[in-house]
Amino acid sequence: MPMDSNDKKHNTTKSKNLVNSFEFAFTGLRTVYKDERNMKIHIFCAFLVVILGFVVQLNRFEWCWIGLCIFLILAMEMVNTVCENIVDMMTDKHFHPLGKKVKDIAAGAVLLTTIFSVVVGALIFLPKIYQLILY
Repeated sequence: MPMDSNDKKHNTTKSKNLVNSFEFAFTGLRTVYKDERNMKIHIFCAFLVVILGFVVQLNRFEWCWIGLCIFLILAMEMVNTVCENIVDMMTDKHFHPLGKKVKDIAAGAVLLTTIFSVVVGALIFLPKIYQLILY
């Protein structure tokens, strides 16, 4: 899809309307959820973590860490998706070593964030689960 001045169907200029800006943002959220398998997996896992958080009765401080981890993973998955789409657009979906490098680094950022979140989750949940099992 060309994005030149002859393409009148899709406006690519900056929105001057705040409501439109929010509509674009929500469209982006819906698009990444609909199109990306990994985003669905992350959201499903986040849902399970939130349920577990209620079961073990997290305190405010723990909820802040869990919320931070969930939102970091979701945001990084969106950045990864953006990188993948830009590379695909620029290379016309043909292999390019630099494109692979960009995609691998973006995927690594998601992995790094996920590892951090697993460590935080283990530090918060394992003692609480241990207490539930013993008592």
